Amino acid sequence: MVELIEQSQVAVDELIDVLGRATIEAALSLSAEGIAGPPHPGKRGGSVGWHGRERGTICLRERKLRVERPRLWKKGQGEEGEVPIPAYEAMRQDGELGNWMLEILLRGVSTRQYGQVIPEMAETAGVSRSSVSREAMEASEEELRRLCERRFDDVDLLIIYLDGVILGEHHVLVAVGADTEGRKHVLGLAEGASEKQGVARGLMEDLVRRRVKADRRRLFVIDGSKAFGAAIDAVFGNQNPVERCRHNKIENVMGYLPDPLKDDVKAPMRSAFQLTAREGIARVEKQAEWLEREYPSAAASLREGLAEVFTINRLGLSPTRARCLVSTNIIESPHSGVRLRTRRVCRWRDGKMVLRWAAAALLMTEQSFRKIMGYRDLRMLKAALETNQSVLQEQVA
Repeated sequence: MVELIEQSQVAVDELIDVLGRATIEAALSLSAEGIAGPPHPGKRGGSVGWHGRERGTICLRERKLRVERPRLWKKGQGEEGEVPIPAYEAMRQDGELGNWMLEILLRGVSTRQYGQVIPEMAETAGVSRSSVSREAMEASEEELRRLCERRFDDVDLLIIYLDGVILGEHHVLVAVGADTEGRKHVLGLAEGASEKQGVARGLMEDLVRRRVKADRRRLFVIDGSKAFGAAIDAVFGNQNPVERCRHNKIENVMGYLPDPLKDDVKAPMRSAFQLTAREGIARVEKQAEWLEREYPSAAASLREGLAEVFTINRLGLSPTRARCLVSTNIIESPHSGVRLRTRRVCRWRDGKMVLRWAAAALLMTEQSFRKIMGYRDLRMLKAALETNQSVLQEQVA
């Protein structure tokens, strides 16, 4: 067991749960014996001798623990003659402490309440609020770096979803992709208003830099921001069909209507989405004409970007089997995870802090990702993207 601790640093927290602190201290004594030999009261032999015991601290995964550790001293070296004990040095390494603190904080525990979630144990050393914040910052910076350095050379992305989330006064643009097997990947993020094309374009260029192939034709699903559409054309070219989120379109139109009228407009819109592109657009146009006189803003919102709402229909895919391709709900789920895991944050100091927390929460949410709904039918989308060129022509027109 001593060798396991010294060489591979096995899960010390599992060891403490099973055998207790006494075993840890015994392991430290055995490690010391491996250097100085067994202690002999009143007799000093060898170049390294025992020099009593003192209080020390070791790092478990989620806490620090005070223990009694032996001390070894090299003869004739004075104050600089203390010899480190391998097992103790291994236990002091706290490489996972920051990540574990960050995970606890992302589960909704504030730094003020951190002490309440640390398991009670006799003489367990307290972890201060400042230590928690410092460790969490370092761990979240590492998560942001890990996300920003991801490469996608071997990932055949078929769909890219683009949407934004608001944290305090900051906008965070997020890209989530789905490959040909239906697996979802957090691709990247950028801080800045979604209405600004420069921010969206910067996010697109970063994806290309990390080997999201720009020459591969794929479907983009966006929340309706014009900046996203312009950035896609500028970076990936205008040969990629763009589907606008239908839920977002309905919500935008509903915002201009009184409550008694919303259901009378929403139901026809949804039924129009089930028709062919030509028939559906014609029906929505009639709806807009009906709204024009009393609610001109609602009519304008209904017509805006209408061609992009029916992109999937023009690709010849069944609307009922392609529900995951007509909305940004797939990316809204990670956004919900971000909001949930950052709800305890009272003050966002700057954009860097926003990016750190958003990256950490996104990667944590990604761990529970499942394949997109209807992933078995993605071969139909792939075939349509490779053969159906008329979609883009109608979209541009």
